[in-house]
Amino acid sequence: MFESLSDRLGSALKSITGQAKLTEDNIKSTVREVRMALLEADVALPVVKAFTDQVKERAIGTEVLKSLNPGQVFLKIVHDELQSVMGEANEQLNLATQPPAVVLMAGLQGAGKTTTVGKLAKFLHEREKKKVMVVSADVYRPAAIKQLETLAGEVGALFQPSSPDEKPLAIALGAIDAAKRAGADVLLVDTAGRLAVDEEMMAEIKALHAGINPVETLFVVDAMTGQDAANTAKAFNDALPLTGVVLTKADGDARGGAALSVRHITGKPIKFMGMGEKTDALEPFHPDRVASRILDLGDILTLVEEAERTIDKQKAEKLAKKIKTGKGFDLEDFLDQIQQMKKMGGLTSMLDKLPGMGGNAGNIAKQTDVAEKQFKQMESIIFSMTLDERHFPDKINGSRKKRIAAGSGTQIQDVNRVLKQHKQMQKMMKKVTGKGGMRKMMRAMGGMGGPGGPGGPMGGGGPFGGMPPMR
Repeated sequence: MFESLSDRLGSALKSITGQAKLTEDNIKSTVREVRMALLEADVALPVVKAFTDQVKERAIGTEVLKSLNPGQVFLKIVHDELQSVMGEANEQLNLATQPPAVVLMAGLQGAGKTTTVGKLAKFLHEREKKKVMVVSADVYRPAAIKQLETLAGEVGALFQPSSPDEKPLAIALGAIDAAKRAGADVLLVDTAGRLAVDEEMMAEIKALHAGINPVETLFVVDAMTGQDAANTAKAFNDALPLTGVVLTKADGDARGGAALSVRHITGKPIKFMGMGEKTDALEPFHPDRVASRILDLGDILTLVEEAERTIDKQKAEKLAKKIKTGKGFDLEDFLDQIQQMKKMGGLTSMLDKLPGMGGNAGNIAKQTDVAEKQFKQMESIIFSMTLDERHFPDKINGSRKKRIAAGSGTQIQDVNRVLKQHKQMQKMMKKVTGKGGMRKMMRAMGGMGGPGGPGGPMGGGGPFGGMPPMR
């Protein structure tokens, strides 16, 4: 996410953060490089000007010049101003109203509105414990109604049927009545994609908004359109009283122009960002955390929250108890660890949130891609084993390896590799639960040099060490 912006800002700040003393000249020169980095990231010109003026004003003052570590303070100023441009804090949906709380979704064609409705329904259902109903008022694209019905089934939301021969307002009003009868807490109303210059379509959504009076009106926009995202959001905001913005496809946006421009141009907060195609790939937008990720300072808070949400605590406690009693770490446990990591978005998503990964992004991306394929291969191999073999790997002899390899579409040496990696993980688990636990494990992993280092998860000494490239 925002890789090119991170790289440019990183190189602009590198020269100044190592200095013991800052002068007005080197501050101005760094601010000039920061300005170029933002312009290349397709950040709107008024935003760039306001941002750099504020950074320069704060940096040239005594706040930096009298600091014991001026370089780090300058970095903090840039971080704070990035956060300020995007909004001080995450702004949650305001659903404090008589149920159902109606949320209207608007946006351009192809921005990902229908998918976002499904993601938001899942978010509200799973994290906010809300009973959610969804309805499609897109009468121009019949496939949109069917798509939303499918998504509702996947995410556990109620679906209110609609038809292309109905009027959008009649659909929405009917859905509000249905949501009341069903006891739904929230009703998400999907609408047709439209251009701000299409007067007839804009009049339609204005009438729809006036007729249902939603508590939230969210504008869904593709982050990859850069500052155009902010400009189209402003055009819609002039016609509709928007309450917030959802940035889709943020995981594919290397520039970051939309994230940095929307709040300043529209005055409306970014409330969520889409980080992938899966229905759980929707994150609340935290300006401070996004600023940290842009500056390659990591996003540990989000990583911890994801771990708390996705890791099965009962399973983790059961595994710890099992290892402590000497029963060992079997292949079923190994499979479970791989699946737990997948639930957290996989290795790429986890590494993206760790500090210091941006500078080596290209190399890490290649290595994680290889590792993700290896994890899939491991799953396939373990799934091809009997339950008895998973619990007692030592029983797996030559003929069994041949059968497992044939069943998983792999080679015998791939099966051998999984068994070897399991043994390494088993030894590490014993070290963790034994005396001096974590210290021994870190010594065993040794020489942590990032994910591809000798002790990293993909290096020779890590739990998944010694992985050769996939054939």
